[in-house]
Amino acid sequence: MTQLPQEHEIVRVIRPDAGSELVLVCEHASSYIPTSLDGLGLAEADRLSHAAWDPGAFEVARRMADILDATLVAGGVSRLVYDCNRPPTAPDAMPAQSERIKVPGNADLDAAARADRVRRYYEPFRKELERAVASRRAPVIVTVHSFTPVYNGVRREVEIGVLHDSDTRLADAMLEAAKVDSDLNVLRNAPYGPQDGVTHTLKEHAIRGGHPNVMIEIRNDLVETEAQQTAVSELLSGWVRTCLAHLRGVAE
Repeated sequence: MTQLPQEHEIVRVIRPDAGSELVLVCEHASSYIPTSLDGLGLAEADRLSHAAWDPGAFEVARRMADILDATLVAGGVSRLVYDCNRPPTAPDAMPAQSERIKVPGNADLDAAARADRVRRYYEPFRKELERAVASRRAPVIVTVHSFTPVYNGVRREVEIGVLHDSDTRLADAMLEAAKVDSDLNVLRNAPYGPQDGVTHTLKEHAIRGGHPNVMIEIRNDLVETEAQQTAVSELLSGWVRTCLAHLRGVAE
């Protein structure tokens, strides 16, 4: 799978001058750990696992950006370095453990070290996303994630999750579109929900400004190959188009 390997790419903006009002976000696009952090003390398998990033999510989001003429803002470092979908105050912004994986490089981080991570990795991402949203007259924010089929030994039957916080407009429309257009198991606020602290980006960059928004979670065994990624990106893009048309109809 494609990653964002260059150390200087703390955040990557794809199609910055796109014509639509849509802003796509992929916070967990890469498993890259800057060399200065010595791999966070992790074994190679753990550095490449779902704990470190969202496999397949960036490829899907990038294709959606092309299909929908949207700007995509993607994180360039592992979420174990800094999880850009968490505020600096959240304990799991720099987790000492993710599922069953202990992260030695995040153990016992003092306030200065945490502040340095925020400055280096979170703030550039936050500012680029803020800039992308501010450049739209009527922005719509869609974040793209993937999740592991098995978590803590439990198989997840949900295939695509449609997540929201207090603003349900886009999620409601997407769930209706999914009923018509897919036989996948699509559920609301699954396998996570706002109670799990996963809607930070939505709250910070969309809800605060009153912008329609939704978070999409894709089970990562559905986006392992290029063909799967293309199929899922086309499916989701169709749902987004339907949702945008619905929102325009409501506004009129």
